[in-house]
Amino acid sequence: MKHLSIVVPDEQTTMSTIACIIGALQVFGAANNYVVSRGEAAVFKIELIGATKNDFLNNNLLSVKHQFAINEIDKTDLILIPASSIRSYDTATKNNKLLIDWLTKQYTQGAEIASMCAGSFMLASTGLLAGKTCSTHWALAENFRELFPDVNLQTDKLITDENGMYTNGGAYSFLHLLLYLVEKFYGRQTVIHCAKYFQIDLDRNFQAEFSIFNGHKKHSDDEIIRAQQFIEENYQTKISIEKLASNLNIGRRNFDRRFIKATGLTPLDYLQRVKIEAAKKMCETTRKTVNEIMYEVGYNDAKAFRDVFNRVTGLSPLDYKSKYNKESKLLVM
Repeated sequence: MKHLSIVVPDEQTTMSTIACIIGALQVFGAANNYVVSRGEAAVFKIELIGATKNDFLNNNLLSVKHQFAINEIDKTDLILIPASSIRSYDTATKNNKLLIDWLTKQYTQGAEIASMCAGSFMLASTGLLAGKTCSTHWALAENFRELFPDVNLQTDKLITDENGMYTNGGAYSFLHLLLYLVEKFYGRQTVIHCAKYFQIDLDRNFQAEFSIFNGHKKHSDDEIIRAQQFIEENYQTKISIEKLASNLNIGRRNFDRRFIKATGLTPLDYLQRVKIEAAKKMCETTRKTVNEIMYEVGYNDAKAFRDVFNRVTGLSPLDYKSKYNKESKLLVM
């Protein structure tokens, strides 16, 4: 039987930490129960682990007592890291630093690791994500990039899977990561059972439609900040990236390089995301048609607008409007 270790952080926790831990216990417990009911052996022995034997997670309303200390776990097969308020190794408490070091040791011994929501910060603090793809809650993206610039953060993705490490987007999307892992380790029939039992949609791949684009301004490149501000104030007009770079007395290639380094996006992608964020707000709050919205945000080509909107949100403009605009739903009905 494989061993599943669910990390119980020492302090630096939120209610989301407890939700992730309880959710993991329930989903993997249900998966075990299902395969046993079919006459098969349980896949995982599920254990709650902490830095020391006597620690427990306490968040006023609820507490979670773990079963084992890390010095009692020589080897495990899969580790789940719940959301927490740990932002880096430097800010972790003494016991959480012990947990971070233990994660590194277990991964080098063959364990796979999955982080839920802001648990990606603890995972990134190990250094194991350097050069690899990772997701986290879209609202934490700037903070994450600032702390871990060597990680390829992709917040549009709901789940990433690379070299035995799994991450997911924010909040209760951790349930989709749990189902992803259940399918990987138990199979399709079991994950369908769990999805039905807990009433979770299967096969969601993006968190893009839920994200709010606020730009990435936590950097020290003043010229690029000026460029971002210009784009955000003039996105409805035709903006020439070449002219924008020239106005800032920066060569185009150097401008692109600096823009990507500062924001994680090309100037064109940044412009498109500003336009689409404005279009999303209009879809949500106005009775304007998709064509009217398209023109207002500076697009003249309907196909180009639809393609970019779909790439950024995962939905067509019409589908997005139907989903998030109450008046549109009433009109359809």
